[in-house]
Amino acid sequence: MELIVGNRRITPSAIQPVSGGVEARLKGEALLRLLDASFHGQGTIEVIGGGLDRRPMEVADIRMTGADTTVRLRCTGPAPRLV
Repeated sequence: MELIVGNRRITPSAIQPVSGGVEARLKGEALLRLLDASFHGQGTIEVIGGGLDRRPMEVADIRMTGADTTVRLRCTGPAPRLV
């Protein structure tokens, strides 16, 4: 699974499904892009792959431990229909 933040593909150092969304470990530029999208409205956040493919997401929780930042994202709706 990967994340699409705005128009950029982001590969977290780790990502796993959790109840209602995903939990991703992010660093550096990937983390900054996600924070900009969620707090400054600079783009959308979607997950690609797995059972939550193309679902819109929002930040539900951020945990920082040492050099690691774990972000929990929760689904905010169904995947858009492709016509």
